[in-house]
Amino acid sequence: MAKFEIKLPKMGESVAEATITSWLKQVGDTVELDESLVEIATDKVDSEVPSEVEGTLVALLYQVDDVVAVGETIAIIETDAKETITNTISETKKEEVLNEVKIIEDEDKKELITSTPIQKTGDSGKFYSPLVRNIAQTESVSMEELEAITGTGKDNRVTKNDILEYLDNRKPKTEKQVTKTKIESSNFVAPATTLQEKKIKPNIVRQQGDEIIEMTRMGKLIAHHMVASVQIAAHVQSFVEVDVTNIVKWRNKVKDNFLKREGEKLTFTPIFMQAVAKVLKDYPMINIAVDGHNIIKRKNINLGMAAALADGNLIVPVIKNADQLNLIGMAKAVNDLANRARKGTLQPDDIQGGTYTVTNVGSFGSIMGTPIINQPQVGILALGAIRKTPAVIETNEGDFIGIRHKMFLSHSYDHRVVNGALGGMFVKAVATYLETWDLNSDF
Repeated sequence: MAKFEIKLPKMGESVAEATITSWLKQVGDTVELDESLVEIATDKVDSEVPSEVEGTLVALLYQVDDVVAVGETIAIIETDAKETITNTISETKKEEVLNEVKIIEDEDKKELITSTPIQKTGDSGKFYSPLVRNIAQTESVSMEELEAITGTGKDNRVTKNDILEYLDNRKPKTEKQVTKTKIESSNFVAPATTLQEKKIKPNIVRQQGDEIIEMTRMGKLIAHHMVASVQIAAHVQSFVEVDVTNIVKWRNKVKDNFLKREGEKLTFTPIFMQAVAKVLKDYPMINIAVDGHNIIKRKNINLGMAAALADGNLIVPVIKNADQLNLIGMAKAVNDLANRARKGTLQPDDIQGGTYTVTNVGSFGSIMGTPIINQPQVGILALGAIRKTPAVIETNEGDFIGIRHKMFLSHSYDHRVVNGALGGMFVKAVATYLETWDLNSDF
């Protein structure tokens, strides 16, 4: 008999750890090859870890709610192999590996930093996971405060839930206690502020019959991410109305043949995503990120595609190198990510590395919207509903009124680095690309 270590797999360049949310197998259970062993959660997405071998589960090295570093052994399976495939690790070695894990901070939290760094290990000897340290750093929780939090994790470790509960019950700081936070742009430094200052709760009076519903884990993360984005970026919007009559007619003409030949449905979304990708190549200063006083000009065009989940939450899978895809490739990528988002089978790497985001508010009937920028990006485009509207049509014989298919494009951008001229020209270029669609083109 041999023993095989199941390790927490790498889940994207910016993911350093995950939380165990549920064990799907218990000690003594038989495990098949590629059968899911455990459910995990990162800052961005939930996922499952499959078994790399078949055999009998003989050990679980972590409990539910434990935070595990990428590469750590989480379970041991006994197989029928004659030789030991790999040795199990001791508790001491496990602690050493955890202490040596490199912290990879989420880019969306880079803009919020405190003057006092959070150490991996406090004076009490407690080890603090990268996730807990990130939250403490973002929320200006001092090392002294962190040490005072009672941990409910293994070896009395402070878990994510512990620090979030502490923040919920934490009293607002006085002006002298507030840790100075820098929110920088290319040409100014905003007044010091922290997320904690903004979290002063209104005096809500609960009435008889009210139902209290706790926000989901993902809902809390989204709320935090959106508030942080509004505090970091100076949001401004530009709106353009687009005549997409040619696109509607063309799609109606080719969609059946497209489905028959490619085995994929042709929706409007890949057409719009292709337009955005092409225009981003012409306007590379929209495809950027801000890092303090520096601008990061992205080489790759990775389009985020906001997708609604069954529970009402939103997730943004990413189409990598979108500018290199033709319409067929774009349709397949859009359909694949949308289907896996609905089924809850997206992997952490599917939502990493986005450089610009598109959200379809028209799918819910909205004609326009003012979306919040997905940090650390500097722009997001909202697609409004396509509607039949009366419009003035100019011809050589004169003007007349006709029925046209129209929609609004709403472009939100970070005014720290994108001025109104650039933001407006970009969205107008997307509109021009769509309005000049060739009715006789192939797919």
